[in-house]
Amino acid sequence: MGKIKIEKHDSVKLYKIRKTLNELSQKTGHGTELISVYIPKGKQLHEVITILKEEQGTADNIKSDLTRTHVVDSLGKVIQRLKLYKKTPDRGLVIFCGALPPEGGGPIGTEVINVYELDPPKDLKTFLYRCDDHFHVDVLKKMLKDENLIGFLAIDAKDTGWGILHGDKIEVLGETGSGVAGKHRQGGQSAKRFQKLREMELTHYFNRVAHTTREYFIDIYPVKGIIISGPGPTKEDFINGGYLEYRLQEMIIDTIDSAYSGAEGIREAFDKSGDILSGFRMVEEKQIVENLFKHINSHTGLGVYGLKEIIKLLMNKVVDTVIITDDTDLNRIEAKCKRCQHIQEEIVERPNVIPRKTDLLNSPCPNCKSMDLEIAEQDLVDYLALISDKTGSKVEVISGKAEHGVMLSSLGKIGAILRYNPGYSAS
Repeated sequence: MGKIKIEKHDSVKLYKIRKTLNELSQKTGHGTELISVYIPKGKQLHEVITILKEEQGTADNIKSDLTRTHVVDSLGKVIQRLKLYKKTPDRGLVIFCGALPPEGGGPIGTEVINVYELDPPKDLKTFLYRCDDHFHVDVLKKMLKDENLIGFLAIDAKDTGWGILHGDKIEVLGETGSGVAGKHRQGGQSAKRFQKLREMELTHYFNRVAHTTREYFIDIYPVKGIIISGPGPTKEDFINGGYLEYRLQEMIIDTIDSAYSGAEGIREAFDKSGDILSGFRMVEEKQIVENLFKHINSHTGLGVYGLKEIIKLLMNKVVDTVIITDDTDLNRIEAKCKRCQHIQEEIVERPNVIPRKTDLLNSPCPNCKSMDLEIAEQDLVDYLALISDKTGSKVEVISGKAEHGVMLSSLGKIGAILRYNPGYSAS
């Protein structure tokens, strides 16, 4: 028994990949002109470039002039990007490229060639080239699925519960009553006969539990480890009795003494398993948010919330960790005057980005009244990560759907833990 080894990932990087894939999955092309290229680790780039050049030659046979031009130009863009690499990145490389309508939409013929390069979150093992009316993002989406499944079994002589910890949630799978008589026999029964009957009932119950555990944790959810909890010695009797299949027996990470079994015992066991599963993302998120709320509730001055205040503190190098949910859905817009260099910046909800950019472009510079403005936009998480890189701070993106993400949502979906209390002064 001991801690399970779990591969950690950068939460900001995963957020960016998920966001890009969600955007790409909604895009469609006019005809089969959107290109997806998956280059596995170790594959020679010159081989890929040769394949793409051959595809350019084949594209000359496309009947539609517009589609042919888009495919040839897109393949050319991909080839140009590949030539910038000296070798294939360690985990491989994924490139999506194609002619897409301009921002805000437009008629056929106004499309712009867009290129997206992604570093896969895991080792890419197969080469894929597709030219289609949509981008093939399923391979990367599958990579993002959390494979670190942990099974929970909460058992005592009355009932048993099964649960699974995966990604951003703990889920109760089921529970069952034991049907085992209590320890106190009724009148008319001999103590030996009662004890014998109870042992037989327990054995039948343990066999049922073992069978269901195998179904849940091998057949349905292939877990990486199991945590067994419950009050009293029942859990040890179950483990030491050899009821579990050998594969599950070897997966037991630890046992936890708890007040409850069944469904309530699953949640209690998860709350008590922080040290055991310290590397598991959901446990990390729980600890991060609880630490933030601890500072806020104890008024240490180290826990803050409020987007404007956090950005200000971040720029002043006071912030240790920014915590933000993955469903914040905000963008930063910057309007820079080309004449006087005056900058206007706003943070708006994503659906309002295009209308607000249009408003800014049609309004004079408040400083010099020039109409010559340059507009840029940036996802809020990207913006915070950029500042954090310059100030040595960290950004943690957590699930907005999980319990502790919902807690953070009550503070406006963003909070920060500071390096020191900026309001403190020694007397």
